[in-house]
Amino acid sequence: MFKPELISSLGRYSGRKFASDFVAGIIVGIVALPLAIAFAIASGVEPAAGLFTAIIAGFLISALGGSTVQIGGPTGAFTVIIYGIVSQFGLSGLATATVMAGILLILLGAFKMGGLVKFIPYTIVTGFTAGIAVTIAGGQLGNFFGLTPDFSSPVVLLGEEYSKMPGDFLPKMMAFAHFFGTFDLYSFLVAGVSLVFLFVWARFIKKIPGSIVVILVTTILTVVLRNRCGMEISTIGEIPTSLPSPMLPDFSLKTVTTLFPTAVSIAVLAAIESLLSAAVADGMTGDKHDSNTELIGQGIANIVTPLFGGIPATGAIARTATNIKNGGRTPVAGIVHALTLLVIVLFAGKYAAWIPMPALAAVLVNVAWNMAGFPAIRALLRGQKSDICVFSVTFLITVFVDLTVAITVGLGFAAFFFIKKMIDLSEVQSGGGISGGIGNSVNTIDMPEEKLDIPDGAMVYEIDGPLFFGTVRKFEVAVEKAGIQYKVLILRMRNTSYLDAGGIRALEQALAALGRRKVTLVLSGVHEQPRRLLEKTGMVERLGAENVCDNIALALARTRAILAS
Repeated sequence: MFKPELISSLGRYSGRKFASDFVAGIIVGIVALPLAIAFAIASGVEPAAGLFTAIIAGFLISALGGSTVQIGGPTGAFTVIIYGIVSQFGLSGLATATVMAGILLILLGAFKMGGLVKFIPYTIVTGFTAGIAVTIAGGQLGNFFGLTPDFSSPVVLLGEEYSKMPGDFLPKMMAFAHFFGTFDLYSFLVAGVSLVFLFVWARFIKKIPGSIVVILVTTILTVVLRNRCGMEISTIGEIPTSLPSPMLPDFSLKTVTTLFPTAVSIAVLAAIESLLSAAVADGMTGDKHDSNTELIGQGIANIVTPLFGGIPATGAIARTATNIKNGGRTPVAGIVHALTLLVIVLFAGKYAAWIPMPALAAVLVNVAWNMAGFPAIRALLRGQKSDICVFSVTFLITVFVDLTVAITVGLGFAAFFFIKKMIDLSEVQSGGGISGGIGNSVNTIDMPEEKLDIPDGAMVYEIDGPLFFGTVRKFEVAVEKAGIQYKVLILRMRNTSYLDAGGIRALEQALAALGRRKVTLVLSGVHEQPRRLLEKTGMVERLGAENVCDNIALALARTRAILAS
């Protein structure tokens, strides 16, 4: 049943909640301003398109979505896809593809397919996210160094002629290298100082985003230097101070057929990023989002937004986290964020024309750095070779080929390695006589023949089978239920003969969730492969070596010691 979270939230609303949502919404609206402009420019469209997207999609995603705190708008993940569509099919083609993607998102939600997105392995998500980050940062080198590429006559790059800036990563890098002679020192200094400032600011000041300070200071500096010293620097240009009239995209059979694969790419990426953002928000607030309602809300937003000149939109993790940290707890905060942007466009849009491009480039490079997820990559590189392979393949194909191809190939590699590992482990089990079959569920232990003496305040759960990307959700549900009444959760893993990066991630999230509830996690009966991976990724240290036990008897003894203390 489609029931936006806004309806449920308003049923228990209060003046105190509104005050908190109002402040958070204004802060997020100000934060979203430079990001919306920057993502639009990185996508090869006018800055106004990013602002219109943040206003319209931001309003609709909050009003109709299934998350209490999700903030929607343009994101860095779409820049690669949008740039390619605009280069090949123009703005009309982008609008058609975005509307079709919106329809696909609504169908995914209507047929309750939201849960399937969670089956995409963690290694693939990490790989394409890092790949997109590299592409975003690489695409800003021109503005960062103040380059002025000139394609008035065709330029030969990698054996091909180009009459405009290439959309693919490698030819674009070659184009920047070809035109590096147009390097502008002042632009580079503005970008370099802005980037250093962003890194230093984020380390010491958390409440006020550094991007706002950078944009304000560099804009004022640009105006002063231009008027007083005559120094020129490229700026974003004029921004309309009103929303455009709606226009219908081209839905001819030929256009729809040609752009359908692209629409699928947009829909898949929007679904992954929005549900990933909603899941991160759940971990921060303790709430649970409705995946299917969220997809329907995202779909409606992506149908309406392109009619007003907007670009694809989805849930934005950084802006959602900013909303939560500043007190936003209901969709009203997201609506206020959209209205704040609207007010800025209507009454201060003319001043945004002076925002310098190098400063926006620094903001995007900073976004790419945060987006890359270096801690997650380091953890993966310490893990098993199959996870490293899936991550590397997904990353390289995302950068040098295409995001959709990267996800498809990554899924193929992940499935191959999983099947191979299950075959190998089945052989070991039959030879070693390990009891129990490989299943895919997480159940409360119910084995009276063992006569386990489980103390009060403890719960024993058993994973019946491998803990990998396909069983992570069931594990999370079990942990949520277990963490309500008990002080110690024993996770019995005698039948868990395989663990992957997704399982490690699930254990990390479980450890954090249980920690907030003052519940201690104890592992029992950990096999060789899971134990090796737990040690490699540092999970043993985070759990505490004393909480990783060889058998249930030791785990129960450890539990009694914890409860006694």
